[in-house]
Amino acid sequence: MKHYFFVFALLTVFAFSPRAQEGNPVPLPADNPAEEEKSPDGPAETDAGRPVFEAKSGLYYVISDRGRDDALAIIKELEARFQAFNRVFRYDPSWLGDIYRVRAFNDEESYNAYISSHLSETRKGAVYLHYALREKRELVIHRGSPDEKRALPQEAFVQFFRGFVDDPPSWMLEGFAVYFSGFRYDEVLGRLEYTENLAWLDSVKNLGRNAPSLEWVLLADVLGRPDNFQSVAWSLVSFFMNTKKEAYYRTLGEVLLTLSDRAAADDNSKYAAQRITAWTDLEILRRDYEEYLITRKTFNDLLENGRNAYNTGDNLTADICFSSALNLRPDHYAPYYYLGLLSYKKHDYAAAENYYRLSLDKGASLSLISYARGVNAASAGKIEEAVACLEEAAAVNPAQYRDKADTLIRQLRFSLPF
Repeated sequence: MKHYFFVFALLTVFAFSPRAQEGNPVPLPADNPAEEEKSPDGPAETDAGRPVFEAKSGLYYVISDRGRDDALAIIKELEARFQAFNRVFRYDPSWLGDIYRVRAFNDEESYNAYISSHLSETRKGAVYLHYALREKRELVIHRGSPDEKRALPQEAFVQFFRGFVDDPPSWMLEGFAVYFSGFRYDEVLGRLEYTENLAWLDSVKNLGRNAPSLEWVLLADVLGRPDNFQSVAWSLVSFFMNTKKEAYYRTLGEVLLTLSDRAAADDNSKYAAQRITAWTDLEILRRDYEEYLITRKTFNDLLENGRNAYNTGDNLTADICFSSALNLRPDHYAPYYYLGLLSYKKHDYAAAENYYRLSLDKGASLSLISYARGVNAASAGKIEEAVACLEEAAAVNPAQYRDKADTLIRQLRFSLPF
């Protein structure tokens, strides 16, 4: 592991430039409440001659070529995300120098052509374009594309943050972008649901001695970005957001509120590092951070621990592990399936049936679930239902289930002990 103690110690005693101490600009007069402005009847025309539709609220101005309803839907989602971001950041919306601009394209060709006219490369799903002039900044979205749901949460956060702080520390910008990517928007219910993105937890844990030092991550804008920067930036944000020590979280909140909109990223990074270590010894912070990474369990960790506990008869630990995995990934079939097995083991056949059905809804193999449901129904005394499920499993995957299903069906039909 590389260390930069001498650089870090030196930076924390330097006086910062005045612009790094100014904080956010003086609040501007607030816009009108977020009421949608009526747009003229019919669409406007773009430079390319395509019809576009506009919608505006107190925070967002959206142009979409899919229709005004789509522009309003985008505003509804982005304002929900703004509120989620701001429950952490606590920024006054009146600090914004201008409202956020958003442009949405329906087809890939138009989206790529627009992005290519601003960047040297295209970005899939969504991208935030940042300029010194606020009126040129905008979030660009490829509506309905396979990558929109992945890219939009992160790019929407970058737009949010840089609307208040022009050049924030890179570890905050990129780390929080990944952290907030766990918010998925339910268009039907019109609300956000959160599942923390732990995709990089295993890779960060496995870095070991190759992991960049904590100082290097905090001062990446001064020292240069280390390898694996985005993953370790996320892990540091995850630590601050999930730590059980309130002092860390309070310090993070103070730093977020006092970053300067007029400072460069390196000055903001030095300021953040100074404030974070002002009340906490660096060695203690490093120890707490490393302990957090060790004790934080991934989805796969929880499933493996749950299976081991289940096999050794430790039902309580198995239940805790499978339930925790479910909380991390409510969209994954595996926790439901294992909770079904656990319920069956406890002779709670109704609960097992419910978990198996939920597992199937989340993408589990039909043959696997049909066989499990057949065994469960047989134990519950529901012979006809058991036979039907076992036959289904055998028909879908005869190589794996035909012999086992036939054996159980014979036992059931001849009233043999099950």
